[in-house]
Amino acid sequence: MINIKDNLDKIKAQIAQACQQNNRLVDSVLLLAVSKTKPIEDIEQAYVAGQHHFGENYLQEALQKIEQLSHLPEIYWHYIGPIQSNKTKQIANNFSWVHSVDREKIALRLNDHLKESINEKQSHLTPLNICLQVNISEEKTKSGISPEQIFALADVVNQCENLTLRGLMAIPEKNARPEIYQKMAKLFIELRSRYESIDTLSLGMSNDLSLAVKHGSTMVRIGTAIFGQRNNK
Repeated sequence: MINIKDNLDKIKAQIAQACQQNNRLVDSVLLLAVSKTKPIEDIEQAYVAGQHHFGENYLQEALQKIEQLSHLPEIYWHYIGPIQSNKTKQIANNFSWVHSVDREKIALRLNDHLKESINEKQSHLTPLNICLQVNISEEKTKSGISPEQIFALADVVNQCENLTLRGLMAIPEKNARPEIYQKMAKLFIELRSRYESIDTLSLGMSNDLSLAVKHGSTMVRIGTAIFGQRNNK
């Protein structure tokens, strides 16, 4: 029987240790619980244990969870999966954060859908917090922009009145060299120097949490270590 509260406590202890080792404040790193494929009951257990930020990859599954858990105050949903153009309206209208923006078209569609919602007197939906997904390891099988494309796309997002540019997200290749993390840290610092709204580096999962925190991550995405092995999707 998985004890979600105990697992959360262990992860938080790992984050705290990594922060202390790198002279960072413990509360400078947010834990994002990746709840894809996990049942409502597991998310409720995590919420009761104090976890309020959840990441989802699969839109239809996520929409069901968001609806069923709408009674919970202060629950924040992060969309972290690849984005298809025909899904942007539902993403814009149901999530607080989107970590996987990697095209100008997607950013503009998210912004336009929120504008429509505001016109329909649903202004609580704005602004939408945006991270640009960077394919830092240049893997052909992964989504994301190249480092050279970051600033052009950042300009587009920054000009969208219903989006707030918060930072960068990356999924380094397995066993990536420290230099990859150093590169992400440098890109984050440079982006932060250009835009006042930048405060988020979404970097690090169960296998590279400490390395990510060492290189400036402000948000780590943890799934299996909290909820157990994922169900096949």
